[in-house]
Amino acid sequence: MLCYNCGRNLSEHDFCTSCGADVSIYKKIMHLSNRFYNDGLEKAQVRDLTGAINSLRQSLKLNKNNIKARNLLGLVYFETGEVVAALSEWVISKNIRPKKNIADMYIDMIQTNQTRLDSINQTIKKYNQALTYCRQGSQDLAVIQLKKVLSLNPKFVRAHQLLALLYIEEGEWEKARKELYKCGRIDSNNTTTRRYLKEVDRMLAPEEGQAKGVGKRRGISQDVIQYQSGNETIIQPVNGKEKKGVSVLVNMAIGIVIGLAAAWFLILPARIQMAQVAMDEELRTIGDQSDAKTATIDEMEQQVKRLTEENTKLQEQLENYEGTDGTIQASDKLIAAANEYLASEGDAFKVSEYLDEVNMDELADTASESFIMLYDTLTAMIGPELAQTAYDEGYQSYRDGKFAEALPKLAKAYQYDETNGDALFYLANCYKETGNLERAKETYAQVIELFPGTLKASNSQTYLAELNDEH
Repeated sequence: MLCYNCGRNLSEHDFCTSCGADVSIYKKIMHLSNRFYNDGLEKAQVRDLTGAINSLRQSLKLNKNNIKARNLLGLVYFETGEVVAALSEWVISKNIRPKKNIADMYIDMIQTNQTRLDSINQTIKKYNQALTYCRQGSQDLAVIQLKKVLSLNPKFVRAHQLLALLYIEEGEWEKARKELYKCGRIDSNNTTTRRYLKEVDRMLAPEEGQAKGVGKRRGISQDVIQYQSGNETIIQPVNGKEKKGVSVLVNMAIGIVIGLAAAWFLILPARIQMAQVAMDEELRTIGDQSDAKTATIDEMEQQVKRLTEENTKLQEQLENYEGTDGTIQASDKLIAAANEYLASEGDAFKVSEYLDEVNMDELADTASESFIMLYDTLTAMIGPELAQTAYDEGYQSYRDGKFAEALPKLAKAYQYDETNGDALFYLANCYKETGNLERAKETYAQVIELFPGTLKASNSQTYLAELNDEH
């Protein structure tokens, strides 16, 4: 456990041995956060996902930097089908600890799989569309959308619950119970699921005491058959006359046939027509969007073609003006360096910025004698000052452990003063510390070759042998 004030490791004392801060309450809060995390982990292992979410949220309230609790909360959300909530927790976790965080693997698992990502997007859109249908009173369309959602994400608990609620509203108790059982297998202790299931069980199998109470109040004999049909309780005598019982069954069958016929000829066509209208509207919208995108793509392709042709012509003109050997560009840079030297009263670093852009190796055959003379003169003027300043700054960065920052400065110091063996030796060390082992080997070998018999050459030989043994 780290001190909240100075970041040092805490001991068994109630104060920080480094900065003296009182950490007694802080320790209790951290321990309590870990206790809630352990409780959430135990509940998640027995699929009490709702309880696990509550415990893990409490853990994060006490310690928002509890990475284990945040990653586990994301996994629990993912298991209940709440992918967006899971990604939110993992992204927060990654921002808190960018390196060595298992949340990276969870995020990549979703984002690198384009098929899964598209499936998640479709799930969210269809679930929201189902909610819209529910608000509009189109329960049958909402049921269709929810079935599509669950085909894409079978673990989406809220979709199962909403589908069960629609079945309950339609009086389809068995279907509702099946959906709620599926919720229970995913999250065994969800309060909403248990409340819905209790209502469904009450309608499918009324309690024995309630049945007896109804019979007594209404004067119904105990020798009856009682069963549930939709929202109605049917009571049928057992020892009535056989003809009367047959008549009741025949009447029930006729009623069922009439109900089915009415649904087939009156309700179903209206539902089909409504679904067809919605589908046609959706197809029309998609077609309009597709046409607009096609026109935009054609227009952009024409613009790209025209701009490409113009770019080719301008490039040809530029090559005609400047030439292909880069002489004019190099001359401009050299003149700019001379102007900078005169204007800044010999600011070596500003002049070197222009000189570094002049590649004398490429201009060896094309540069004029005056060009080379001016380049050598400027280099000689700024060389000593630039080499010393670059070495001092690079060596200071090297001592501070800022090896990447020291690299360009030490390189520039040796570039303008090739007698500075210390700059070359520290440059090799910077290459080694930043992981560029091949350049480190080359530079150590250069120190050994150019400065034999010196201490830095001996040290370079030792470091070079170590690098060769490791690789």
